[in-house]
Parts: sequence; C-alpha cells; structure tokens
Amino acid sequence: MAFISPDRSNLPKATTVIGGAPAKGSGDTHAHVYPATGEVTSEIRMSDASDVDKAVAAAQAAFPEWRAMTGDKRRDLMFKLAALIEARADEMTPLLTYENGSILLAGPHMSADAAQKFRYFGGWADKIEGRAIETWGGPAHDYVRYEPYGVVGVIVPWNGPLFAATMVLAPALAAGNCVVLKAPENAPYSLMKLVELIGEAGFPPGVVNLVTGGGDVGAAMVSHPGIGKIEFIGSGGTAKKILASAADTLKPVGLELGGKSAVIVFGDADLQAAAKRGLTGAVSANGQGCVNGTRLLVERSIYEPYLQMLQAMAGYIKVGDPLAQDTVMGPVISESALNRIQSMVEGGVSDGARVVVGGERMGGDHEAGYFLPITVLADVSPDSHIARNEVFGPVLVVTPFDSEEEAIALANDSDYGLGAYIHTTNLARAHRVANRMMAGQVQVNGSGEAMTPCVPFGGMKHSGHGRLGGIEGLREFQQVRNVWINLQD
Repeated sequence: MAFISPDRSNLPKATTVIGGAPAKGSGDTHAHVYPATGEVTSEIRMSDASDVDKAVAAAQAAFPEWRAMTGDKRRDLMFKLAALIEARADEMTPLLTYENGSILLAGPHMSADAAQKFRYFGGWADKIEGRAIETWGGPAHDYVRYEPYGVVGVIVPWNGPLFAATMVLAPALAAGNCVVLKAPENAPYSLMKLVELIGEAGFPPGVVNLVTGGGDVGAAMVSHPGIGKIEFIGSGGTAKKILASAADTLKPVGLELGGKSAVIVFGDADLQAAAKRGLTGAVSANGQGCVNGTRLLVERSIYEPYLQMLQAMAGYIKVGDPLAQDTVMGPVISESALNRIQSMVEGGVSDGARVVVGGERMGGDHEAGYFLPITVLADVSPDSHIARNEVFGPVLVVTPFDSEEEAIALANDSDYGLGAYIHTTNLARAHRVANRMMAGQVQVNGSGEAMTPCVPFGGMKHSGHGRLGGIEGLREFQQVRNVWINLQD
C-alpha cells in the first residue's frame, strides 16, 4: 500500500523572518527529506551569518518597546497567540509530520501543548514583581528587581521543534525579552508556521525573529555580542562547542540535553500498566525523545513475565505511514540515523544481549523510508555501550535487579540525569526511591504526563542545567538587580 505524500502546496515559505518581514534566507539551498518515504518535500533556502546579524539588530531595536510594554498587554498578546494556535491547529498538524515523520495522531496534542505554554506564561507576564529586603548598616531601603536579558538566542532540535521552541519562547517573551529563533534545517516547517502566527497575533515586529539553518547559523548566534543569553536544546557534543564559543562573550547558556532515563519496575507494580508505559520509551516521538524511558530495570521476580508482556504489546503497535490516522509509530529522522541505531543494536547483541522483538529494518511498504520496529534487548549488561549511551531510536534495553538498593544504584549509574520513572504500588517506596534519583524529573507510575508548562523541567549531570517550565522557567530569562537607597539624613 502506497504511503500518503506530503501536500507541498501548504508548506510555509519564509525560512527567515526579520523585523516582521518574511523572506528566504541568504544561505545555501537545502533539500528537506520526508523520513517516511525518502522523498524531497522542498528545496529550502537557508539563513546565514548575515541573516543572524540582521535578526539580532531587529531584536535589539524592538527590545525597548517590548520591555516597556506593561505586563497586561504582553499577557493579552500571548493569550491571543494561544487562541490562534488552537484555531489553526489543522494547518500546523500536517507540518509536524512532514518535517520529521511524527505521527499525525500527535499533531493536535502538540498544538494544544504549544497554546497552553503561551497561556500559562502569559499569565505570569502581568505578575512579575520584586521584593524588599530588610537590611542592616544604617537606615536604607533595599529592593530586588527581575529584568530581562534583552535578546535571547534559541536553538532547538529536529525531534520536537515546536515543543522545544515554545518551551523557551513563552517564558522568554513573558519576561520581556526579544528572541532570535533558529529552526533546524531538517525539521523547519512548524517553526516557520509558528512565527507566521506570532506576526498575525500582533506582536511588534522584531520581538521574534526566525533564522533557519545548521551548525554554522547556530555558531553565528552563539558568538554574536548582541545576544544576551543562549538557550540550547540538543546533544551534549554540540553543547560543549556552544559553551566554548560563549566563553568569548561571557554570555550565559541554558542547556537541556540528552538522557538515558531509567525505568524501575518493582515486583509489586501493576505489571500490565508498567509494561504499557514501558513501551512508550520506544514509541513516543518515534523513540527520539530526550527524556524517553529507554533503560528498563526490572525486578527479577517479574523479569520474564514483563519481557513477555513487552513482546506481546509491541505486536499491537502499528508502525507505518505517519500521515495515516491509525499509525502509532513512524520512522526515524534519516538513513544515517537508522544505520547508527542498527549498529548500536548489533553491538548490544555482540555484548551478550538477546533480542526479544524487532532489531531489523522494516522492508516491504516501509522500505523507502527509515523504519525500525520497536526493538527490545534483554539481559543487557549495565556496562555495555548500548546501556550507557543514548540510542535516540525505538530501542529499549532491559536489565534485571534483585533489591531496591541495586535498582537505585543501577538507575544512578549514568552520565545522564534528565528523567527517571518508578513503577510501584508501595507509596513509601515511591517517595523513598524518587528522593534518591539523580534526575531532574521523576515520575511515579507515569510515562510523560508530568511534561506540562507549570512544572520545572531540566537535567542533572550531562543532561544539562537550568529549568524550563513553572516559575523556575520564568526566572531562567530574568536577571536580578539589587537597588540600595540610603535613608540616612
């Protein structure tokens, strides 16, 4: 059965938006490839360093007005944008699929989530306040103000560009910053549409500017002296380069990086629910989510039954055309990504793991695209390469444990610390284990529900620093000013 082809007539055109003016970039042409079929959707003109210069200048010019705008007016603009995103979700949904192979089924949720972020942080825009401090050293009035940075550079990844960008844009704008946003060259469409909607909502020109491109465009943003802060969501390897470059201008950098999130399944867990949620690590974002639970630690007393459940449930997950309404999992982003993932699976088997299900590239109707079925490897050594490194594909590795202490030690024995998941019906154990997890976000009997705008999200260790979401997310885009006034006569 032939796959549905993208409707090229509805693709957004402006890869660069500077000062509210949409245009094509000044850089090279990039052929965007649809991961489900390997076909080119469009030839996109990328931005370059000269576009970054113009975008920063436009943001700097817009900043005084945006900063001076009262919180209620910023709030109303963000509420208007939220309503517009919801009203135009039918336009956004297919773009999310075209750009990276995300399933059509997830599109409405992604649009609703984006709208909620602008609505939540719009609610903070009119509530930004300082505090007075009782000090000593003579009669004085001392107070603290929270101020925007000015221009914030936002660099997001291809696996969930709309989700990642709105996670940063909403608090940055609420705090009074202007933004230069980079769309990834291999998944640009949703952000091109988002910036289009920002203009329609009535944001002043230059408050949000768009550039589209690869590492060269990101590098130009990081090194630009006119950008006050960089927020980067992506890989640890790229983060190291960004930090080295940002040192030249001494600009702060917020990082949300990769993960190898542990899923601990205790013997007293609801086994069926834990298996269903365990599979989400391979299914969510087609297995390409930074916080996905992909390292399953299972108590030995239920180890084999749990594996059998994973195997059985995997057979009911429809993998195929992401534009079909009943598809649950789509392709990975590219041929090179698929080859890398398969190489890691082969390495895991060579290290002693056994394949419970999956493992081979899908053929037949799926042959032209980049499809790997849900792959589960059992008996994975905690010291093996595949157990310690992010796969970023629909692959789960499963390891048994014998005690609570061992489970905690295995979960924390990782360079990463983004997420952790615990499955148990014992409330005391849930609190006890959660409080010992070296991860920025811990979910008990969950598999992603905590990712809402009102809670802080971010990592520990090599998974980054800083938080997005909640009041902590707003503070990431504010600087602190202390004012001391001498009241001595």
